[in-house]
Amino acid sequence: MQTHPALRPRRFIQYKFLNSLFLGLSVGAVFVLYTPLSPAVFSAGGFGLAIGTLVVATQYHRILAAHWFFQLSLLVEMVTLSGVVAVLAFPLELPLALFVYIGYQITFSLGNYLVRCETLLMVSVDQLRKLDVAKQAGYLLGMGAAWAIYSALASGAHMEERTEQVVALHWVLVVVEILVILGLWRAFDRQQLRPENPLLSP
Repeated sequence: MQTHPALRPRRFIQYKFLNSLFLGLSVGAVFVLYTPLSPAVFSAGGFGLAIGTLVVATQYHRILAAHWFFQLSLLVEMVTLSGVVAVLAFPLELPLALFVYIGYQITFSLGNYLVRCETLLMVSVDQLRKLDVAKQAGYLLGMGAAWAIYSALASGAHMEERTEQVVALHWVLVVVEILVILGLWRAFDRQQLRPENPLLSP
């Protein structure tokens, strides 16, 4: 089996590396951003996530297509970017925490679908190996970079307050997320993103 004609494998792997780099950088920040939320919100959010994932799964017969994968991936990245920009624009209070949390729940509800599509797009075992290695490398690098940034802010900039540190990190995150979106855009041949090019044969 060959890679889907809409996909540029090398650039897609680069995109997923950047995507995982962002995740590694941001993973510690969400605990600070979610501080204003009550436990009931997380319970409701978990329920909503399960329902959202179920709804997406029922639509696989329609959305297992390259053009849908690109559009929904772009939606996920734009939602993520809006959350990062919101952290830089608004105080870390309950409304912002809810906005960021809802955004992440939307992206998580598409998680299973996106992984399924990745596998169907990159059918080569070697390419899948490179993809997963790139993801883990990006995630590890992101976590290491986050630790270094927090340490530098605390010791070099004397920024001890964790909220200030998280906001400062989001200046890095907004740059990385823009690179992620550019990477996604370059990873696809949009002339091949047509409904008649499904991921699965009828």
